[in-house]
Amino acid sequence: MNLPKIILLYITLLGSSLGYAQSTSRPWNGKKCAVVLTYDDALNIHLDQVIPALDSFRFKGTFYLIAASPVVADRMDDWRAAANEGHELGNHSLNHPCDGTLPGRGFVTPETDLSRYSVARAVNEIRIANTLLKALDGKEERTFAYPCGDLTIGETRFYDSLKDDFVAARGVTSGYPSLNAIDLTDVTAFSQHQTTAAQMIAQIEAAEKVGSLVVFLFHGVGGEHSLNVSREEHRKLLVYLKKRENDLWVAPMVEVAKYIKAQQGASH
Repeated sequence: MNLPKIILLYITLLGSSLGYAQSTSRPWNGKKCAVVLTYDDALNIHLDQVIPALDSFRFKGTFYLIAASPVVADRMDDWRAAANEGHELGNHSLNHPCDGTLPGRGFVTPETDLSRYSVARAVNEIRIANTLLKALDGKEERTFAYPCGDLTIGETRFYDSLKDDFVAARGVTSGYPSLNAIDLTDVTAFSQHQTTAAQMIAQIEAAEKVGSLVVFLFHGVGGEHSLNVSREEHRKLLVYLKKRENDLWVAPMVEVAKYIKAQQGASH
Protein backbone atom coordinates (compact mmCIF):
# COMPACT_ATOMS: atom_id res chain seq x y z
CA MET A 1 0.00 0.00 0.00
CA ASN A 2 1.46 3.35 -1.00
CA LEU A 3 1.70 6.36 1.32
CA PRO A 4 -1.32 8.33 -0.04
CA LYS A 5 -3.60 5.32 0.45
CA ILE A 6 -2.31 4.81 4.00
CA ILE A 7 -2.99 8.47 4.80
CA LEU A 8 -6.50 8.22 3.30
CA LEU A 9 -7.25 5.08 5.32
CA TYR A 10 -6.02 6.76 8.51
CA ILE A 11 -8.22 9.80 7.91
CA THR A 12 -11.25 7.56 7.25
CA LEU A 13 -10.70 5.55 10.43
CA LEU A 14 -10.12 8.71 12.47
CA GLY A 15 -13.35 10.24 11.19
CA SER A 16 -15.28 7.08 12.02
CA SER A 17 -13.92 6.95 15.56
CA LEU A 18 -14.67 10.62 16.15
CA GLY A 19 -18.21 10.14 14.86
CA TYR A 20 -18.70 7.17 17.19
CA ALA A 21 -17.33 9.13 20.15
CA GLN A 22 -19.66 12.01 19.39
CA SER A 23 -22.72 9.76 19.09
CA THR A 24 -21.99 8.01 22.38
CA SER A 25 -21.24 11.21 24.27
CA ARG A 26 -24.23 13.05 22.79
CA PRO A 27 -26.88 10.33 22.63
CA TRP A 28 -29.92 12.56 23.13
CA ASN A 29 -30.87 13.91 19.72
CA GLY A 30 -27.30 15.19 19.36
CA LYS A 31 -27.22 16.54 22.92
CA LYS A 32 -25.57 15.26 26.10
CA CYS A 33 -28.75 14.98 28.15
CA ALA A 34 -32.52 15.19 27.78
CA VAL A 35 -34.60 17.34 30.11
CA VAL A 36 -38.38 17.03 30.33
CA LEU A 37 -40.44 19.56 32.27
CA THR A 38 -43.71 18.03 33.51
CA TYR A 39 -46.47 19.68 35.55
CA ASP A 40 -49.20 17.67 37.26
CA ASP A 41 -52.85 18.19 38.20
CA ALA A 42 -54.05 20.97 35.82
CA LEU A 43 -53.56 24.07 37.97
CA ASN A 44 -54.50 27.64 37.12
CA ILE A 45 -50.94 28.66 37.84
CA HIS A 46 -49.74 26.41 35.02
CA LEU A 47 -51.77 28.44 32.56
CA ASP A 48 -51.22 31.84 34.14
CA GLN A 49 -47.55 31.62 35.12
CA VAL A 50 -45.75 28.50 33.91
CA ILE A 51 -46.73 28.42 30.26
CA PRO A 52 -45.90 32.12 29.71
CA ALA A 53 -42.53 31.53 31.40
CA LEU A 54 -41.80 28.51 29.21
CA ASP A 55 -42.90 30.39 26.09
CA SER A 56 -40.59 33.28 26.92
CA PHE A 57 -37.64 30.86 26.74
CA ARG A 58 -39.14 28.92 23.80
CA PHE A 59 -39.40 25.72 25.81
CA LYS A 60 -42.28 23.26 25.62
CA GLY A 61 -43.58 21.40 28.66
CA THR A 62 -45.86 18.47 29.41
CA PHE A 63 -48.97 19.19 31.45
CA TYR A 64 -50.63 16.14 32.98
CA LEU A 65 -54.31 17.01 33.20
CA ILE A 66 -56.91 15.51 35.53
CA ALA A 67 -59.79 15.38 33.07
CA ALA A 68 -62.50 15.99 35.70
CA SER A 69 -60.72 19.02 37.16
CA PRO A 70 -62.71 22.27 37.17
CA VAL A 71 -59.57 24.00 35.84
CA VAL A 72 -59.91 21.84 32.72
CA ALA A 73 -63.66 22.38 32.38
CA ASP A 74 -63.49 26.13 32.99
CA ARG A 75 -60.42 26.86 30.86
CA MET A 76 -60.63 24.56 27.87
CA ASP A 77 -59.77 27.33 25.41
CA ASP A 78 -56.59 28.10 27.36
CA TRP A 79 -55.49 24.47 27.38
CA ARG A 80 -56.25 24.22 23.67
CA ALA A 81 -54.14 27.31 23.04
CA ALA A 82 -51.27 25.79 25.03
CA ALA A 83 -51.44 22.64 22.91
CA ASN A 84 -51.46 24.74 19.74
CA GLU A 85 -48.23 26.37 20.95
CA GLY A 86 -46.55 22.95 21.20
CA HIS A 87 -47.07 22.01 24.84
CA GLU A 88 -48.15 18.42 25.50
CA LEU A 89 -51.46 17.75 27.21
CA GLY A 90 -50.75 14.50 29.02
CA ASN A 91 -53.20 12.11 30.66
CA HIS A 92 -53.31 12.11 34.47
CA SER A 93 -56.55 10.08 34.58
CA LEU A 94 -60.16 11.17 34.93
CA ASN A 95 -60.37 11.53 38.73
CA HIS A 96 -56.79 11.06 39.99
CA PRO A 97 -57.44 7.86 41.95
CA CYS A 98 -54.76 6.84 44.48
CA ASP A 99 -54.39 3.77 46.67
CA GLY A 100 -55.94 4.80 49.97
CA THR A 101 -54.52 1.81 51.83
CA LEU A 102 -50.97 3.18 51.68
CA PRO A 103 -49.39 5.32 54.43
CA GLY A 104 -49.96 9.07 54.22
CA ARG A 105 -53.05 8.75 52.03
CA GLY A 106 -55.56 10.40 54.30
CA PHE A 107 -56.54 12.72 51.45
CA VAL A 108 -57.96 9.83 49.40
CA THR A 109 -61.78 9.67 49.37
CA PRO A 110 -63.80 6.45 48.94
CA GLU A 111 -64.72 7.62 45.42
CA THR A 112 -61.07 8.11 44.40
CA ASP A 113 -59.54 5.12 46.17
CA LEU A 114 -57.67 3.12 43.55
CA SER A 115 -57.71 0.04 45.80
CA ARG A 116 -61.50 -0.05 45.35
CA TYR A 117 -61.28 0.15 41.56
CA SER A 118 -61.43 -2.75 39.16
CA VAL A 119 -58.78 -2.77 36.45
CA ALA A 120 -61.55 -2.32 33.88
CA ARG A 121 -62.78 0.83 35.64
CA ALA A 122 -59.30 2.34 35.80
CA VAL A 123 -58.66 1.60 32.14
CA ASN A 124 -62.06 2.97 31.06
CA GLU A 125 -61.63 6.21 33.01
CA ILE A 126 -58.16 6.77 31.56
CA ARG A 127 -59.53 6.22 28.07
CA ILE A 128 -62.34 8.70 28.76
CA ALA A 129 -59.66 11.22 29.73
CA ASN A 130 -57.88 10.50 26.45
CA THR A 131 -61.07 11.23 24.53
CA LEU A 132 -61.34 14.62 26.20
CA LEU A 133 -57.68 15.41 25.55
CA LYS A 134 -58.02 14.50 21.88
CA ALA A 135 -61.03 16.81 21.66
CA LEU A 136 -58.80 19.57 23.04
CA ASP A 137 -55.68 19.08 20.93
CA GLY A 138 -56.65 16.68 18.11
CA LYS A 139 -53.61 14.51 18.77
CA GLU A 140 -53.33 10.72 18.66
CA GLU A 141 -50.05 10.39 20.58
CA ARG A 142 -49.54 11.37 24.21
CA THR A 143 -48.13 10.09 27.48
CA PHE A 144 -49.65 9.09 30.80
CA ALA A 145 -48.63 9.90 34.38
CA TYR A 146 -49.58 7.58 37.24
CA PRO A 147 -51.61 9.44 39.90
CA CYS A 148 -49.57 9.28 43.13
CA GLY A 149 -47.17 7.01 41.27
CA ASP A 150 -49.43 4.01 41.96
CA LEU A 151 -48.82 1.27 39.41
CA THR A 152 -51.09 -1.54 40.54
CA ILE A 153 -54.59 -2.49 41.60
CA GLY A 154 -54.09 -5.46 43.86
CA GLU A 155 -51.32 -7.36 42.14
CA THR A 156 -52.22 -6.19 38.62
CA ARG A 157 -50.37 -3.46 36.75
CA PHE A 158 -53.33 -1.70 35.15
CA TYR A 159 -51.14 0.08 32.59
CA ASP A 160 -50.48 -3.27 30.91
CA SER A 161 -53.93 -2.87 29.33
CA LEU A 162 -53.06 0.63 28.10
CA LYS A 163 -49.69 0.18 26.39
CA ASP A 164 -51.23 0.68 22.96
CA ASP A 165 -52.99 3.86 24.10
CA PHE A 166 -49.83 5.79 25.02
CA VAL A 167 -46.26 6.31 23.90
CA ALA A 168 -45.06 6.02 27.51
CA ALA A 169 -46.02 6.41 31.16
CA ARG A 170 -44.19 8.61 33.65
CA GLY A 171 -43.71 7.36 37.19
CA VAL A 172 -42.35 9.00 40.32
CA THR A 173 -39.21 6.97 41.06
CA SER A 174 -35.99 8.89 40.47
CA GLY A 175 -32.89 7.51 38.80
CA TYR A 176 -30.41 7.89 35.97
CA PRO A 177 -30.90 4.91 33.63
CA SER A 178 -29.03 4.63 30.37
CA LEU A 179 -31.04 5.29 27.23
CA ASN A 180 -31.42 1.59 26.45
CA ALA A 181 -32.40 0.75 30.04
CA ILE A 182 -35.30 3.22 30.32
CA ASP A 183 -38.63 1.52 31.04
CA LEU A 184 -41.22 3.34 28.96
CA THR A 185 -43.99 1.90 31.15
CA ASP A 186 -42.54 3.65 34.22
CA VAL A 187 -40.21 6.47 33.20
CA THR A 188 -38.11 7.84 36.05
CA ALA A 189 -38.87 11.32 37.38
CA PHE A 190 -37.59 13.71 40.02
CA SER A 191 -40.36 15.15 42.18
CA GLN A 192 -39.79 18.77 43.20
CA HIS A 193 -40.92 20.31 46.48
CA GLN A 194 -39.25 23.39 47.94
CA THR A 195 -36.19 22.59 45.85
CA THR A 196 -33.84 25.29 44.67
CA ALA A 197 -32.55 25.88 41.17
CA ALA A 198 -29.12 24.78 42.38
CA GLN A 199 -30.53 21.44 43.50
CA MET A 200 -32.36 20.94 40.21
CA ILE A 201 -29.26 21.89 38.23
CA ALA A 202 -27.29 19.31 40.22
CA GLN A 203 -29.79 16.66 39.10
CA ILE A 204 -29.25 17.68 35.48
CA GLU A 205 -25.48 17.58 35.85
CA ALA A 206 -25.65 14.13 37.40
CA ALA A 207 -27.73 12.89 34.46
CA GLU A 208 -25.43 14.55 31.97
CA LYS A 209 -22.40 12.88 33.54
CA VAL A 210 -23.80 9.41 32.84
CA GLY A 211 -25.64 10.24 29.60
CA SER A 212 -29.12 9.86 31.07
CA LEU A 213 -32.20 12.07 31.15
CA VAL A 214 -34.00 14.12 33.80
CA VAL A 215 -37.77 14.32 33.99
CA PHE A 216 -38.81 17.07 36.40
CA LEU A 217 -42.13 16.52 38.19
CA PHE A 218 -43.69 19.79 39.32
CA HIS A 219 -47.03 20.56 40.91
CA GLY A 220 -47.31 24.10 42.24
CA VAL A 221 -44.94 26.74 40.90
CA GLY A 222 -45.42 29.72 43.15
CA GLY A 223 -48.44 28.26 44.94
CA GLU A 224 -51.81 26.53 44.39
CA HIS A 225 -50.52 23.14 45.62
CA SER A 226 -49.01 21.70 48.79
CA LEU A 227 -46.09 20.40 46.69
CA ASN A 228 -44.50 23.60 45.49
CA VAL A 229 -41.39 25.30 44.16
CA SER A 230 -40.99 29.06 44.00
CA ARG A 231 -41.49 30.92 40.74
CA GLU A 232 -38.02 32.45 41.10
CA GLU A 233 -36.25 29.10 41.50
CA HIS A 234 -38.23 27.72 38.56
CA ARG A 235 -37.21 30.71 36.46
CA LYS A 236 -33.55 30.26 37.43
CA LEU A 237 -33.81 26.69 36.18
CA LEU A 238 -35.16 27.93 32.83
CA VAL A 239 -32.33 30.46 32.57
CA TYR A 240 -29.80 27.66 33.11
CA LEU A 241 -31.48 25.44 30.51
CA LYS A 242 -31.41 28.27 27.99
CA LYS A 243 -27.71 28.87 28.55
CA ARG A 244 -27.04 25.14 28.06
CA GLU A 245 -29.14 24.66 24.93
CA ASN A 246 -26.19 23.36 22.93
CA ASP A 247 -25.81 20.43 25.33
CA LEU A 248 -29.29 19.90 26.77
CA TRP A 249 -32.32 18.75 24.80
CA VAL A 250 -35.47 20.21 26.38
CA ALA A 251 -38.64 18.68 24.94
CA PRO A 252 -42.08 17.37 25.92
CA MET A 253 -42.37 13.85 27.32
CA VAL A 254 -44.09 12.48 24.23
CA GLU A 255 -41.28 13.67 21.95
CA VAL A 256 -38.53 12.30 24.17
CA ALA A 257 -40.39 9.01 24.68
CA LYS A 258 -40.78 8.53 20.91
CA TYR A 259 -37.04 9.13 20.53
CA ILE A 260 -36.24 6.61 23.28
CA LYS A 261 -38.52 4.03 21.65
CA ALA A 262 -36.83 4.50 18.28
CA GLN A 263 -33.33 4.27 19.75
CA GLN A 264 -34.16 1.17 21.77
CA GLY A 265 -35.70 -0.44 18.70
CA ALA A 266 -32.60 0.33 16.61
CA SER A 267 -30.28 -1.25 19.19
CA HIS A 268 -32.10 -4.59 19.22
